[in-house]
Amino acid sequence: MTVYARVDSPLGELLLVGEESATAPGGTALVSLSVPGQKGAAVVQDGWRHAPEAFEELAGQLRAYFGGELTRFSVEYAGLSGGGTGTGTGTGTGTGTEFQRRVWRALEEIPYGETVTYGQIAERVGSSGAGVRAVGTAIGRNPVLVVRPCHRVIGADGALRGYAGGLDRKERLLGLEGALVP
Repeated sequence: MTVYARVDSPLGELLLVGEESATAPGGTALVSLSVPGQKGAAVVQDGWRHAPEAFEELAGQLRAYFGGELTRFSVEYAGLSGGGTGTGTGTGTGTGTEFQRRVWRALEEIPYGETVTYGQIAERVGSSGAGVRAVGTAIGRNPVLVVRPCHRVIGADGALRGYAGGLDRKERLLGLEGALVP
């Protein structure tokens, strides 16, 4: 059963979408986290159940993150390859191709308050050179913004590049984390 909730945040109203957890009875595995106006954002479908209670833990983590009190999320992602939870340690993957999952695991390894370049991510996943574009595409398809920190990836020249939620939100997230150089 697909469940969803909306949560207020400094980025606007977030749409959380999940599935009943296979590993934690009564729990919810995150499918997507979208911001208003996001490119490729989830849209509530007929048959989905509005269930704010299913996301209470994640909503609390998000409040703590936006309050500057949390630097790493502990979330179970839906569609895991091989099971497990996403704890910010690269074990959570979610849906996507094998290449996208490798890129998404690399995103989860970027420490709070730090940035890396698209080229550095490409090197980490064994796809340097022309593979930087493919990495950018995989990052752009990350279905769980904020929680899987694609906002921490910047251009080789230090410029903010691409963010499905908009560059203003990317800048705001990096500012919150103290990762922007004035």
